[in-house]
Amino acid sequence: MKTKEPDLSVTIAGVKLRNPVIAASGTFGYGREYKGLLDIAGLGGICTKGLTMDPRPGNQGTRIYETPSGMMNSIGLENPGIPAFIEKELPGLKELGPAIIANLSGSSVPEYVQGARLLGDSDVDMIELNISCPNVKSGGMTFGLDPDTAASLTRQVHRAASKKPVMVKLSPNAPDIAAVAQACVNAGADAISLVNTFKAMAIDIDTRKPVFENISAGLSGPCIRPIALRIVWELYDAIKVPIIGIGGIACAADALEYLLAGAAAIQVGSATFAHPPAMNEIIAGIKAYMKEKSFVQISNLSIRKTEGLAVLRK
Repeated sequence: MKTKEPDLSVTIAGVKLRNPVIAASGTFGYGREYKGLLDIAGLGGICTKGLTMDPRPGNQGTRIYETPSGMMNSIGLENPGIPAFIEKELPGLKELGPAIIANLSGSSVPEYVQGARLLGDSDVDMIELNISCPNVKSGGMTFGLDPDTAASLTRQVHRAASKKPVMVKLSPNAPDIAAVAQACVNAGADAISLVNTFKAMAIDIDTRKPVFENISAGLSGPCIRPIALRIVWELYDAIKVPIIGIGGIACAADALEYLLAGAAAIQVGSATFAHPPAMNEIIAGIKAYMKEKSFVQISNLSIRKTEGLAVLRK
């Protein structure tokens, strides 16, 4: 008897992805940078670099610094601005095939709202509201630490981008990330992505100065995976919208942990720098796991749902 092929497709806030593997914001450029290095069309989605209304040059000094089992970055949201992105980058992104998720950031509420309005009228499939970037001096993470502030911004962005679903990207640096997540959902968030990088720092022992000009930077990579996975697990029961898990995913086993913990999809970031085909291999590994375990639908993988303990197997 021929085994039925597993269905890896997922639907997040009405947007259908061919599989749950998404390139994380800030790690995949605008897609063209990775042409020839992996099968881009085979990905579920692509999150753009963080976008702001006006162009930004990014931070000065060291931007990337390797650390055991991870890396730190202080890019500073370098981007061409949303109008230029829509005109010059988005058409090429759309041709690649995966769903396009625009990562929206800003320094003020009016800037976020204006950007949401433009992106809402564009051809992107979804907006990822970034209230978690630790590498800018204003905006970013400052909007994601307090539930009321996060809710207010989410509500206004959701209203401005009424034609597109809004996924809110949260910071693990929030004092109570569960409260922030619930506040965003109550304010209209269609999905939650978590986590962004952890605030960290490094010191150069030769110069006896901090490595980064901003002193702190964002820590990512395998070292944060167990903590990020724990946060996904804890928030699964707290919020009733899809969760996209992020943090230290480098292979199929890593991704499967998040899917088993209740994540509807995952994002891969740092691993792509070290090994560009990583996402393709993760997709293949998830499919192989489903065939081995006789899972037909990827949504059945979660061990958090009641029905997940007695999944339909064929």
